[in-house]
Amino acid sequence: MWQDLVARFQSILDAAGSELPFAPPWAVSFIILVVATAAAWLLHAAILAAAHRLLRGRRPYLQSILDQTRNPTRLALLLIALAVALPTAPIGGDSTGVIERVLLLGTICLIGWIALTALHIVASLYLMRFNVDAADNLLARKHTTQVRVLLRVLDTIIVISTLGFALMTFDAVRQFGVSLFASAGVAGLVFGLAAQPVLSNLIAGVQLAVTQPIRLEDAVTVQNEYGWIEEINATYVVIRLWDLRRLIVPLNYFIQQPFYNWTRQAASTLGSVLLYLDYAAPVDLIRKTAAELVAQANQGGAKVTSVQVTNTSAQAIEVRILVNSNSLATTGNVCADLREKLIAFLQREHPEALPRQRNEILGAPARQGREPPAAAPPNASG
Repeated sequence: MWQDLVARFQSILDAAGSELPFAPPWAVSFIILVVATAAAWLLHAAILAAAHRLLRGRRPYLQSILDQTRNPTRLALLLIALAVALPTAPIGGDSTGVIERVLLLGTICLIGWIALTALHIVASLYLMRFNVDAADNLLARKHTTQVRVLLRVLDTIIVISTLGFALMTFDAVRQFGVSLFASAGVAGLVFGLAAQPVLSNLIAGVQLAVTQPIRLEDAVTVQNEYGWIEEINATYVVIRLWDLRRLIVPLNYFIQQPFYNWTRQAASTLGSVLLYLDYAAPVDLIRKTAAELVAQANQGGAKVTSVQVTNTSAQAIEVRILVNSNSLATTGNVCADLREKLIAFLQREHPEALPRQRNEILGAPARQGREPPAAAPPNASG
């Protein structure tokens, strides 16, 4: 069936060329190639419209696949149409060689494009199983990080391979590559040193995807900056800091340098509220009130895990309240609300618990019990 369709298409092009006997060969060739291109374009549009009409309202992921593959399939039909039309066009040998070279380069780029598109479609279908917005999203963040990091590494490999195969179609480039490999002494060393940062980051990306010291939306402290992992690209990581700045860090930093990861084992986190109070503060009442306030908030399963006096000084005591919840954002919000409400509670109910400065007047106890000195007698001469 396919051979019959190709033969019929070639006969149509032959008929179109025979109807122009007085036109120069280059004009006839141009018209044939334009007709082939227009036919492929219209055929692709008709097939795509029919597929969308068939899938309307059903299986939206198939419609998204059609949208993602629209351009590669259009290019494939164009290349097929031009390859079929080229033998029927009265083009000279040199021009035919140039067009064949262009079609070969287009085919190589098309294969790379199809590989990239298929890779992204498979990754999207796989990630549809996980919900990163869930409260306990540790597993979802794990798989999302693995897929996205490996996807960027494979994208880089596919692009470099496609460019390499495209360049190797030229004799000069192929001979240069053979001579370079034949004399791979100093040239290989120079190339290795120049490519070391890129290769180290690519290898670090694979290591991060496998071992996962960091994941998307992990809470980390890097270079004394606190924030969340927002993006993991092929060569660098974007950290969203608490004040909405972005810290850009190379991938190999997380392999070679120490850093803090607050959500490495679980999505749930601990938050602390520190209060500096007077020695007269009712710690038991503060413990009870803190548990009641967190229970009333009812946010993300938050609860008070401990209330302890963790330090003392000459002026005050340090009371630490630990709060646990399902996510880092919830923990931060609950800690802020609890701190505010506890301060208001102590100001209203127990103002003596707030820190105070004590001063002692020196010598005051020594004068206790002494009678005040007698007044001086009036001046007799007065």
